[in-house]
Amino acid sequence: MKTSARAAALDVLERCRKDRAWSGLTLDAAIRKYELDDRDSALAARLCLGVLQNSSYCDHIIEAYYKRSLEPVVRDILRLGVYQILMMDKIPPHAAVSESVSLCRARGLDRAAGLVNAVLRRVVDAGVDLPVVPGEGTASYLATRYSHPLWLVERLLSEQSYPFVEAFLRENNAPAPLTIQVDRLKVSPEDYARALERAEIPFRDFEELPGCFELTGGHPAELPGFEEGLFYVQDRAARIAVTAADIEPGMQILDCCAAPGGKSFAAAIDARDRGSILSCDLHEKKLRLIGSGAERLGLGSIRTLAMDARHYDPALADRFDVVLADVPCSAIGVIRKRPEIRWKHEEEIAALPAIQSAILDNVCCYVAPGGVLLYSTCTVLRAEDEEQIASFLAKHEDFALEPFSAGGIAADTGHHTFWPQVDGTDGFFVAKLRRKCR
Repeated sequence: MKTSARAAALDVLERCRKDRAWSGLTLDAAIRKYELDDRDSALAARLCLGVLQNSSYCDHIIEAYYKRSLEPVVRDILRLGVYQILMMDKIPPHAAVSESVSLCRARGLDRAAGLVNAVLRRVVDAGVDLPVVPGEGTASYLATRYSHPLWLVERLLSEQSYPFVEAFLRENNAPAPLTIQVDRLKVSPEDYARALERAEIPFRDFEELPGCFELTGGHPAELPGFEEGLFYVQDRAARIAVTAADIEPGMQILDCCAAPGGKSFAAAIDARDRGSILSCDLHEKKLRLIGSGAERLGLGSIRTLAMDARHYDPALADRFDVVLADVPCSAIGVIRKRPEIRWKHEEEIAALPAIQSAILDNVCCYVAPGGVLLYSTCTVLRAEDEEQIASFLAKHEDFALEPFSAGGIAADTGHHTFWPQVDGTDGFFVAKLRRKCR
């Protein structure tokens, strides 16, 4: 175990703290900077993601033994040490302490090395008698124990039971699987399963959702058939959402908030690449990524267009059999994949329902009579999900929720919320709305 892996993790934590950078891209850059091998890359990823997932709990432990203020970078180093001692079985506690002290010195923080050594040794000496988090059964307990902001915990508790919320928060701190969808136009699910077996890559597949595979980790580019375009990355809940639209060959489909392209790819595959998928987004850069993804998968029915989904385009009116509206949202449902999302401020997401409503009010005009409007988010907050749909239906009497069954999910109400601790997917919401024929 090398200090360079810990140095890379510390770089990522600093960037996330100072610049609110996304951990995934920042981690990739740090791995390149330190030229880490696979083993050290995995350690760096585990460390930085683990600390991001457990920062409040680590602070609770640190503050039990040192109650004065700390330089932010020293706190980051202490968090790394506490996480290794308490949550990583394969790292000896003495190694976690000594490597944290070395990290201090490598950063020119010799003056803090003694403090870091003393605090971490006290954590080691405590053994099982660690300071308890006070207030069990309260929102503040959950916020500290599972390192989520208090406002979010309180919001969730206003909508769900305490045990349900605790299970959700706990799952947010667990490793997320890598979920891929096979391009069934190129390879059968059975043949791709055999390719994974030959590569000795453990996987789980789903009888009710053919072509969906869950892997315990790894990088997509290292899986069999990446260059050949045999699969793309997409969570099972998002794939089920597209399946619920009942897309058939020849349909005209609009994906109005398309980046990074997964739903467009799924729609094209369900249509057997015989039809038309118009994939839209605000930014040309994102559209280029969708185009390159479609090219890798060999999907010719997808074309892209820069568009603000809030602004009406009369050329699109009443044209589409299916409109996919995967709207901008708070992303609370994907915290286990992007742990820094939890630290969004409440004010940051307050404007989202109005944006979502504006998109729905506009893109519903693009649905042909008898067609489907599929609304989805990767959040579990009711203001962006059920309440959004209720508000939409109150204004648009020509639409109605339609029950659906897809991927093992039966939604008699016409909408369904996926929860990671229940469904094993991202937190995700989908509603199927049918426009009435004139």
